[in-house]
Amino acid sequence: MGILDRVSTILRANINSLLDQAEDPEKTLDQIIRDMADAIGQARGQVAEMIAQEKLIEADMERNANLAREWGKKAELAVARGADDLAKEALRRKIDYDRNSQTYASQYQAQHDVVTKLKHDLEQLESKYESSVRNREAMIARHRRAVAQQKIAQTVAQLSTMDPTSELSRMEERIRMEEARAAALTEIHARPASLEDKFAALEGEDDLDRQLADMRAKVRGQLPSPSDDSSSKPS
Repeated sequence: MGILDRVSTILRANINSLLDQAEDPEKTLDQIIRDMADAIGQARGQVAEMIAQEKLIEADMERNANLAREWGKKAELAVARGADDLAKEALRRKIDYDRNSQTYASQYQAQHDVVTKLKHDLEQLESKYESSVRNREAMIARHRRAVAQQKIAQTVAQLSTMDPTSELSRMEERIRMEEARAAALTEIHARPASLEDKFAALEGEDDLDRQLADMRAKVRGQLPSPSDDSSSKPS
């Protein structure tokens, strides 16, 4: 009856609970499905064997019942012919076959009950196996969502103990300080204007002034003089 115990254990198993306790739900579920398939194969073999025994017992029961009827008819024939000794022997055999038939009938009923229960358990196991195979991906997805939700809830709980505004303010002050340090380093390392640079700047200004004066003279030289304008007027 070991296979029956195994079938009952699998039928009572809460797959979702097993997945919650498993380190790797996918491997655990696949193992459960393999165990169920193996149990189904063994259960089918045992059910077939029990059905075969049931049929044998049924055949023995019917054979003894038929023999009891035959010897009953022989006893009647012997009585009709006045052969009492033959009638008694026929009756004895009829009684034996009737008893055997009743014994086989009891055995057949017990065997039939066992077969009926085995068939029912097998049908339940096959139904649960088919459901597990169909819903494998859905169950794994549900488990993954549950794990993800737990992680999110834990993260939210951790963040709730922190003040994000103060952390951001601290980071902003740190950035401002880095910017100020960079500006200070730039100012320190800037080369001051030398004396030569200052005179060069003055000379550049003088050269610019000379070029401007030359350009003014050139422009004035190209313009007509006022005397030229008066001589060109009609008298």
